Amino acid sequence: MQVAIRPATEADLAGILDIVNDAILNTTAIWSHYAYTLENRRAWYAERREKNYPILVAVLGTDIAGFASFGDFRPHDGYLHSVEHSIYVHRHHHGKGIGKQLMPPLFDAAKALGKHVMIGGIEAGNAGSLKFHRDFGFVETGRLKEVGWKFDRWLDLVFMQKTLDATPIKID
Repeated sequence: MQVAIRPATEADLAGILDIVNDAILNTTAIWSHYAYTLENRRAWYAERREKNYPILVAVLGTDIAGFASFGDFRPHDGYLHSVEHSIYVHRHHHGKGIGKQLMPPLFDAAKALGKHVMIGGIEAGNAGSLKFHRDFGFVETGRLKEVGWKFDRWLDLVFMQKTLDATPIKID
């Protein structure tokens, strides 16, 4: 079955919510203890759209099999050219190469917006995600020990980054 990558619509938010809440409740990929609501995802969607940031979905048959997006790395204007991305694949679709299909369009979107660096924050024990990022040219640039708490244990955060080919825009 062919995977189609396309921009998300509001109609996709329930599928995105399912993926996010599974990650929250069953993994250390998202360091939240409580499931999100559809209203939360609508606000997230509106914020991304307002900034012209992409939200991409991977559609397999009629299922939202994965999604990808990026947002501001930090709120201060000195970080204007850096974004932090997220790619999540539904657990029933792991190992099908969906994440690998979602990453290149994120790079393209970031470059088109004049972004210089893409950052990923990854739980240190997630060997698969660390390898996935290395395979796309991300390098580890920082490791924060025991900054998260989930499932009754401390979690370490690894920052990885990739420098993009974008030329920064000038600030007037």
